[in-house]
Amino acid sequence: MSVRETVLRGGAGENPEEPTRKMEDPRPVDPVEEKLRPQKLAEIVGQRATAERLAIALVASKKRGEPLPHILFDGPPGLGKTTFATVLHNELGVELNMTSGPALDKKMDVMPYLTNASEGSILFIDEIHRLPKPVEEFIYPVMEDFRVDVVLGEGMSARTINLPLKKFTIIGATTRSGMLSGPLRDRFHMHEHLEFYDVEDLARIVEVNAVKLKTTITADAAWELARRSRGTPRLANARLRWVRDFATARADGNIDLTIARDALAMQDVDKEGMDKQDRRYLETLIGVFRGGPTGAESLAATMSIDVDTLKDEVEPYLLRRHLVVLTPRGRKATHLAYRHLGMAEPEPEPEVNFLDQRRLFD
Repeated sequence: MSVRETVLRGGAGENPEEPTRKMEDPRPVDPVEEKLRPQKLAEIVGQRATAERLAIALVASKKRGEPLPHILFDGPPGLGKTTFATVLHNELGVELNMTSGPALDKKMDVMPYLTNASEGSILFIDEIHRLPKPVEEFIYPVMEDFRVDVVLGEGMSARTINLPLKKFTIIGATTRSGMLSGPLRDRFHMHEHLEFYDVEDLARIVEVNAVKLKTTITADAAWELARRSRGTPRLANARLRWVRDFATARADGNIDLTIARDALAMQDVDKEGMDKQDRRYLETLIGVFRGGPTGAESLAATMSIDVDTLKDEVEPYLLRRHLVVLTPRGRKATHLAYRHLGMAEPEPEPEVNFLDQRRLFD
């Protein structure tokens, strides 16, 4: 069954003879990305502790003939949250329906996914932290008792109908687990945090996916791509696809270390994996704000980018590499940032001795 399975819209229309309609997953499909995605748990490179725990849950689920427990994946973008969901779907051979928190604006938006879920199927909700509060509370009884509470009528004549559902699994994915409410988080029986990948695992992913793309890559070239991919498989795949295009256009299609470095240099990706936007951030922080501390709004306005883009896309890697630190007064560049840009670190300001200053006025 395809990962991009069409989703049944809840129930028939007003006419009981009306056939059930189908609703397509609105997210765009990248066929190459789908090709590179692992299909079985054994094919996943890295995240071994998480994979082992999921393997145990799979075996237990199959032996008992029950659906998987509800699972929450959290971690930065590109680490494999969606991949794990599709792998579990393939391992069980069940239906997979996919949606996202922002797409479920009201209760009726989520009803089709609930009422048409087949026994043992998986409902994957990306960006689950963005579920509106009414929708979140609406799925509490779904996750606990596999039922939907439907209110008919208004006022004194209103009554609640309990609609039983087939047992299925909800898999949530979030990049901001801190934004999840406690009641929603507690209803997930498994909570898996995905970590950044080390260079060895990323190099292995690059080599495996180069075979899938029918191109050859040397071990040192794969290592170079992995070293510049920020510990993120999605970025490593994007780098690989670009280097493959570069090798096809400028050489014989084979990727060696020189080709890899030349291709990444054309993309302005330096040896630390930082791109033009990252370096511009550091140059602005150091050149305009003298290394900080300064606020995100001031930095974003000076760089002419959105504050959310700065916080969500630019800063996380710089913070992880200790090139920038967050202080109570704002962002501040570290000595590593000056060293990376080849700039001299300013002399620290002398400490003010307030006792000596008082004596001047005595």
